[in-house]
Amino acid sequence: MKSKIIGAAIFLIIVVMAVVMFGSGNRKETITIKGYIGGEKTGFFDDEAVQEILLKRYGIIVDYTKAGSVEMVRYNDYGDNDFLFPSSQMALEIFKREQGELMLKSEQVFNSPIVIYSWGEVAEALEAEGYITKENGTYFITDFERLIQDIENEKSWSDIGMNLYGKINIICTDPNKSNSGNMYLGLLSNMLNNVAVTEDADVDEIGPRAKSIIERLGYMDYSSGNLFASYIEKGMGNGPLVVGYENQLVEFALENPDIWDKVRDRVAILYPEPTIWSEHTVIALSDNGRLLIEALQDEELQKLAWENHGFRIGLVTTERDSEIIQTVGIPENIDQVMPLPTADVMETLMKIIAQ
Repeated sequence: MKSKIIGAAIFLIIVVMAVVMFGSGNRKETITIKGYIGGEKTGFFDDEAVQEILLKRYGIIVDYTKAGSVEMVRYNDYGDNDFLFPSSQMALEIFKREQGELMLKSEQVFNSPIVIYSWGEVAEALEAEGYITKENGTYFITDFERLIQDIENEKSWSDIGMNLYGKINIICTDPNKSNSGNMYLGLLSNMLNNVAVTEDADVDEIGPRAKSIIERLGYMDYSSGNLFASYIEKGMGNGPLVVGYENQLVEFALENPDIWDKVRDRVAILYPEPTIWSEHTVIALSDNGRLLIEALQDEELQKLAWENHGFRIGLVTTERDSEIIQTVGIPENIDQVMPLPTADVMETLMKIIAQ
């Protein structure tokens, strides 16, 4: 009898140890993984549900530093950092070219289209001028080329009946530091190039024109997250038209439902036609970075990325998907998309506007 009790006790201890060490898919050890992320992804990594899955299922704690996507792939020293998480294939290509020997693996894990954040009054004025159209509650910049032409020709807000200071322009982050600004530079160049992808032969003409438009913005932030926060906090006068990622407004609406109910009729999200997809890619600098890539492909984390933070991960298939689309007022599909210029062309454009 005594031996049976001892045996049962030993068995119970083994079961408890197994649950502690391996239960619910837990890793045996907890690992802190350090790296740089684009500002638009801070909400995802600060999400307690995301942190819990990473910790309990994979034994991972993410220690991140916010940085501009283009800026981070050009750092000279990464110290003990394990990963980079920029927001485009363009940033990845720059990294491969300049420091490719440091990369152990890369993987695209999120998507978000580039959009223009605005305000209801501005959208109505632009619609009256024929730049944009409204379909099922969503604004599309259907004559984006003409809008860019008028920006280049220094058309003022007062010319379209808006009591706003100065010339019409689209505010972006610094294209030489931040991905959203960089992608806008590529899209702007394509628009200036008669809605065709800018190539090497076009740069001498297109580059100075793009520079003329962008340099009128003055100071440009390095972070998409900072620029979006400024758009929300300071209002229409500070940012009538602001480049950002679709997911930023979706995330704001989902995280702040009470505020969203009050402001949804004032803010407006404009979809350029065409636009460009931002492909958020993890670059592993160490084996721990590779572990993070594997973890971020977890089905539940991918679901949270969409349902809590607005990163598109696949087809709209559930009632929850439809609810998010209706709540925020975004299109189910993004159909009008064009590619960025090649990495070589983009780097030439970046040098031109930095001069």
